[in-house]
Amino acid sequence: MGFQGSGSGKERPWRIQSLMRRKQVDSLLDRAKTDAGASQLAKELSVFQLIGIGVGSTIGAGVYVLVGTVAREHSGPSLMLSFLIAGIAAALAAFCYAELASRCPSAGSAYHYSYICVGEGAAWLIGWALILEYTIGGSAVARGISPNLALFFGGPNSLPVFLSRVYIPGIDVVVDPCAAVLVLLVTGLLCLGIKESSSVQAVVTSLNVCVMLFVIIVGGYICFQSGWVGYSVASGFFPHGVNGMLAGCATVFFAYIGFDIIASTAEEVKNPHRDLPLGIAMSVSICCLLYMMVSIVVVGMVPYFSMDPDTPISSAFVEHGMHWAMYVVSAGAVLALCSTLLGSILPQPRILMAMARDGLLPSFFSDVNEHSQVPVKGTIITGVSAAILAFFMDVSQLSGMVSVGTLLAFTIVAISILILRYIPPDEVPLPPSLHQSIEPLYFIFSGEENDKELPKDLIGVNDNETQSSGDVTSIDYPLLRKDNNLYKVNELKRRKHAAWSIASVCTGILILTSSASTSSLPEYLFYSACSFGTLVFLAGLLVLSWIEQDGDRHSFGHAGGFICPLVPFLPVCCILINTYLLINLGADTWLRVSAWLLIGVLVYAFYGRSHSSLTDMVYVPVARAHEIHRKSTGHAV
Repeated sequence: MGFQGSGSGKERPWRIQSLMRRKQVDSLLDRAKTDAGASQLAKELSVFQLIGIGVGSTIGAGVYVLVGTVAREHSGPSLMLSFLIAGIAAALAAFCYAELASRCPSAGSAYHYSYICVGEGAAWLIGWALILEYTIGGSAVARGISPNLALFFGGPNSLPVFLSRVYIPGIDVVVDPCAAVLVLLVTGLLCLGIKESSSVQAVVTSLNVCVMLFVIIVGGYICFQSGWVGYSVASGFFPHGVNGMLAGCATVFFAYIGFDIIASTAEEVKNPHRDLPLGIAMSVSICCLLYMMVSIVVVGMVPYFSMDPDTPISSAFVEHGMHWAMYVVSAGAVLALCSTLLGSILPQPRILMAMARDGLLPSFFSDVNEHSQVPVKGTIITGVSAAILAFFMDVSQLSGMVSVGTLLAFTIVAISILILRYIPPDEVPLPPSLHQSIEPLYFIFSGEENDKELPKDLIGVNDNETQSSGDVTSIDYPLLRKDNNLYKVNELKRRKHAAWSIASVCTGILILTSSASTSSLPEYLFYSACSFGTLVFLAGLLVLSWIEQDGDRHSFGHAGGFICPLVPFLPVCCILINTYLLINLGADTWLRVSAWLLIGVLVYAFYGRSHSSLTDMVYVPVARAHEIHRKSTGHAV
C-alpha cells in the first residue's frame, strides 16, 4: 500500500483501499486500552494446558467411526499410512500457524494474521467464516453426544424424559433438549474463566486418551494372540490401490482440525513466543501418533471388510468376546465429544472480541469481564446461539460447512507466511492524535527528495540508516546517496517480483485443483487446463525460490520466536492441499457457505467498513512512524 501523496497524510478512498488496509502487529488502539486500565484477558495458560486444549479439540468422536469407514471404503490395511500422510499435511499448516502465533500473539487466530499480512477484506471473510464454523460445529457435536450418552441408560432412546429427543409433527422437527443443555453447561463453564475451563478440558482429554491407550494396549494384546488376522487378507496391503489410500488421506485429514484453536488463546498464554509453537506442534504430533496406533490395532483385530462402519472399535472387541469393552469405548466417544464441544465454543468469543476491537463488529463483543477476565458477553451470545441451533435443527446436513472456515483459514495463514517473508508490510497506521506530527517530519525526511523525486512506490522501503535527522549523510556523501537510491530501486523490483510470484502461485493452484476436480471436462480441455495451471504455479514457485526473502522479515512482529522452515515450499504445499480439499467439498456446501459469506459482505459494507478502527488512520513508512512516535513522546514529556 503506497503512502498517498508522498507523505501528505491524506486519507485514502474507501473503495478498494478499505479492503487492503492492514493493521499493526501491536495496534496502538489496544495499547491505549491497556494504558487506560481496561480489563484484559487473564494470562493463565501454560504449554501443558495448551496441549490439552489442542488434543481435546482435535480428537473428537470421529476417530471412533472414521477407522471403520475409511478402512472399508478406501485404505484397507494401509489405514495407518492414510493417517500418517494426513498428519504430515496437517503439520504443514501447523508450522505456518506456529510462526504467526509467536510473531503476532493476539486473540483472533487466522483473522488476526490475515488482517496484518493480507488486508481487511480477507480478514473479515475469514473471521465471518470461522463464526459459522464454530457455531455449527458446536451444535453438531452436542447433537452427537445424546445418542452416545443414551447407551449408558439402556439403549438409543433411554435418556430421561426431560432430556429425550421429541419429534414435533407439525413442523417436522426433532428437538434435542440434551444437546441444548450440554451447550449451556459448557457455556457456563467457559464464563468462569480460562483457567477453570482449560483445567476441566485437560481432565476430560486425559480420560479420553486413557480410553485410546486402552484400545491400543488391550487391542494390541488381542492382535498378538490372534496373529494380526487383519493383515493376512488376500487383497493385500492396498486393496483399493495407492489411490484408495490417498483418498483415505483426504477423509481423515479432517480428523486433525482443531489444533488451530490454540492460536485463538494467544493473549491468555503466559509465554506465547515459546508455548504457542510448542503447544501446536505437540498437539499435532500426539494426535497423529494416537490415530496411527489405534488404526494399526483395529485393522489388525478384524479384516477391514468385516468392520462395522458405525462402531468399528466396539464391534472388534465384541468379536473377540469382550462385550464389556463396548462401554469403555462408548465412554471414550462421549468424553471426546464433550472435549470437542469445549473446543468448539472456546475460540468464537475471542474471534468476536478481536473483530470488535478492530471496529468491524459492535464494541459489545469486546467487553472483558473484570472478575473472570474472559469475554463473557460474547461467550453467552455464542453459547445461546449454538444451544438454539442444537435444540431445533439436525445440523448433520450442514456438517460440510464446518470444514470451509478451517480450510480457508489454513490457506490464508500459509499465504500470510509468504507475504511476511517476501513482502512484509512496510507501512504502519497512525491514529488521528499523531496526524499533526506527520507534515513537519515529512519535510525533515524528504530533504533528499527535493533535488530528485523518487518514485512514489519507494515510499515505505525501510531506510533506517539513511533517514537520520537532517539526512546529513546524503548531503555530504553523494556517492552513498546514489548507492542508497539504487538499493531502493532494486528492493522495489524485488518486492514487485515477489508479489507477482505469490499471485502466480495462488492462481496456478486454483486453476490446477479446479481442473483436476472437474470430471465433466473433455479430455483435451482437462489436460490443457491442468498443464496451464501447473506451469503458472511452478513458474511462481521457481521465482520465489530464486529471489531473496525480505531483509526485514526477522524484525517483523515479535522477534525471537518459531521460524517456519522450508519457505516457500512448505507454505505452498499447504496452499495446494487445502485448496484441493476446498474445491472438493461439494456444490451444496459451497452454495450454503456462499449465502453466509454474502450476508457477511453486506454486514461489512453497511457497518464494518465505516466503523473500522483504521478508517481515520494515515499510513506512513515504518522508519518514519518510529520517529513520529519518538517526537510525540518527547513533546508529551
